[in-house]
Amino acid sequence: MTDTILLIGHGSREREGNDEIQAFAAQWRQRQPAWQIEVCFIEFADPGLHDGLLRAASHSRRVLVLPLILNAAGHVKMEIPEAIEHAREHAPGTEFLYGPHLTACDPILAILKRRLAQAMAELDMPDPTTTGVVLLGRGSSDRQANGEMAKMARWLQEETQHELVDLAFTGITYPRLERVAQRQALLGMKQIVVLPYYLYTGTLVQRITRQVEHLRVQYPTIRFASTAHFGHEREIFELMEQRVLELQSGAPQSRLPCDGCKFREIAHDLGHGHSHEHTHASAPTAPSLA
Repeated sequence: MTDTILLIGHGSREREGNDEIQAFAAQWRQRQPAWQIEVCFIEFADPGLHDGLLRAASHSRRVLVLPLILNAAGHVKMEIPEAIEHAREHAPGTEFLYGPHLTACDPILAILKRRLAQAMAELDMPDPTTTGVVLLGRGSSDRQANGEMAKMARWLQEETQHELVDLAFTGITYPRLERVAQRQALLGMKQIVVLPYYLYTGTLVQRITRQVEHLRVQYPTIRFASTAHFGHEREIFELMEQRVLELQSGAPQSRLPCDGCKFREIAHDLGHGHSHEHTHASAPTAPSLA
């Protein structure tokens, strides 16, 4: 039997976001027709993480687990590894290999630069030194996940002529978009480009659209441009294909930043895994679950 590639999306309360991940998988199957590609979600959509792992194990001797996620926070560091441990217990005849998340890297930077160039064209090519840029992400309680975004903002500044590239978050941590826009206005920016750091749509992406409209009302003398999320760009497919080939070639699996840390060990011992769903599909090799 061939490998099964299990693509893990975050999942959204908005069906459109989940449909976009399914559409990504469909396009990926067209790019790689020899690959067996399946999809599951961490939360808000079916199949869930546990069921997706056991379903893949039911017809494969090896499952390549690939998170379609930009930054490594609790889902990538704790929830998915815990689900894989569970799947190994209930499908002992299947090998599970866990690939890294997309992370801050040059291909993602290339997407951001291209989106920024498109926004500047929409604004009729203003002076970049008077055009502020805001890289706007979801935000996390994990400082390393926020740090990956900070790295991308710094790289974007170094690769362009924009003197002001700031970071903002839609939730969990700060600063928020409104505060950053206020700062850029005080510093004399005549235009502001908002670059959402999101792969797929959902409630937070819809919130960004509303927030930018509010800012246009608050700052009528500043021109705003906001780009779309970027989950179906060529670089995303190529990064995921690179992950598959690395796992198939036997390359060492990446060690997560929190592997072995005392906080993960304590959370595991106390049963505080960050799981949102607990239904389990049965695999042929798995004992029945009560």
